[in-house]
Amino acid sequence: MTTSESHTPTDFIRAAILEDMASGRFSPPVHTRFPPEPNGYLHIGHTRALAINFGIAQDMQGLCNLRFDDTNPVREETEYVDAIQQDIRWLGFDWDDRLYYASDYFEQLYEFAELLIRKGKAYVCDLSPDEVREYRGTLTEPGRNSPYRDRTVEENLDLFRRMRAGEFPEGARTLRAKIDMASPNMSLRDPVMYRILYATHHRTGDAWCIYPMYDFAHGQSDSIEGITHSLCDVSYELHRPLYDWFLEQLGIFPTRQIEFGRLNLTYTVLSKRFLRRLVDEGYVSGWDDPRMPTLAGMRRRGYPPEAIRAFLDMVGISKNNSLVDVAMLEHCVRQYLNAHAVRRMAVLRPLRVVIENYPEGQVEMMEAVNNPEDLSMGTRQVPFSRVLYIEQEDFMEDPPRRFYRLAPGREVRLRYAYFVRCVGVVKDPQTGQVVELRCTYDPETRGGDAPDGRKVRATLHWVSAEHAIEARARLYDRLFAVEDPMAEEDYIASLNPASMEELTGCKLEPALAEAAIGDRVQFERLGYFCLDPDSAAGELVFNRTESLRDTWAKVQQEMAQANQ
Repeated sequence: MTTSESHTPTDFIRAAILEDMASGRFSPPVHTRFPPEPNGYLHIGHTRALAINFGIAQDMQGLCNLRFDDTNPVREETEYVDAIQQDIRWLGFDWDDRLYYASDYFEQLYEFAELLIRKGKAYVCDLSPDEVREYRGTLTEPGRNSPYRDRTVEENLDLFRRMRAGEFPEGARTLRAKIDMASPNMSLRDPVMYRILYATHHRTGDAWCIYPMYDFAHGQSDSIEGITHSLCDVSYELHRPLYDWFLEQLGIFPTRQIEFGRLNLTYTVLSKRFLRRLVDEGYVSGWDDPRMPTLAGMRRRGYPPEAIRAFLDMVGISKNNSLVDVAMLEHCVRQYLNAHAVRRMAVLRPLRVVIENYPEGQVEMMEAVNNPEDLSMGTRQVPFSRVLYIEQEDFMEDPPRRFYRLAPGREVRLRYAYFVRCVGVVKDPQTGQVVELRCTYDPETRGGDAPDGRKVRATLHWVSAEHAIEARARLYDRLFAVEDPMAEEDYIASLNPASMEELTGCKLEPALAEAAIGDRVQFERLGYFCLDPDSAAGELVFNRTESLRDTWAKVQQEMAQANQ
């Protein structure tokens, strides 16, 4: 989603903006804005609007404002304002000194409303919300005029000022635009501009008891800021005639709105209202739960911002809403981490191994590569001793065909170390569960092949028991078990009961003691992990970012083979 130095358009939005600048409709610089409502955390669906508004301004040497459309004090909180700013910066965008709020313009918006009243284009209506809906009509039937539609300018001004003064109960009156109750566009059927609401605003406190509706504040805020192009998703397309009507009636700066398709992901819910329910009802631990599609959740899970931006480039911009396979996002995460994450050895479900012929008390330091994709990241020293841990799943007492890992009498390679052979099994006398393996090692195989040329078919990771540090690991899977949760009767019923598994008593190589909160690492053979903020309490806690299995890459490979 870039534009070259010659400003050759790469999508329909850039083409339209370049045409506007060439025709003189607007003068440089291009000026966009990202206008979130501070009533929840940003999620992956918001990133398309983020990347389009900030990215186009950056590519075209223009400006992009951050403006919070804070017109509903019932839902809005400073927590969301702070979180949104953190998320935008984390993703790699900045608004410099152009931070604004719709509440900055409350007085100006009020004056706009009075101007429309004086022009006979707005009126105070006493219908209840239910009555307003009844009078509005349907998609096939025109609406009916409110019985208060023909109040005089003087009466409307008086009532509107008294609304502001707090003389009427909440919900008793509204200010409505006078447009056309028979319009085929429902948003033009005398939409509400102001409502009475006795709620404390996170910035203005109790200074106001009437608040502008989003559809009135949004477009006028763009105009006040001199926004040349309002770039938003297609859900606002039906509202564009209303925004244009307000601009025309007020005679103010004519911001142009251009719509693009919304970004949706499989196995995901992208609606702040539905995500809030997950938080409020305790289905997740919070907005930053690593299973959530919020940017805060993805950051905590270990998703790199570079991978998210690469995903947006891969998806591109379209005019129609799109449902994208979440595996594509996971692929971008793996691609980035494969190139940038250091490798470490960790055993999540430990099985004790004693090497009988290894000298007691002896410790050797084995040289291990930090990242085979980038040898400039160097190597580290990993301690090796007589007692080790391997993964429980890397041993089977009676293995099936094609199981090549450790079994009685079988030999495998320990990564960076020696060949070992299982010569005995110790079981719990009561449960019969294997609790320890007795093995021997070949001292001639350190860090390489056997001198006699014999081969092994498996290489296992391991951790020295004497030097291991203990940790917990949280294994995350998709939050929903079905591809389209919103197609279900109740999306809550499609939650994945196995979306998180927490393991205790995990054993890690000692180098991981130096990890900082947020550090990303590949546990060899297990997946990519990130150190969670909960580790601040003492014990290390690692979240699995993604497994190593890349389903999207496999799908692409199969498609390529089919097209050959």
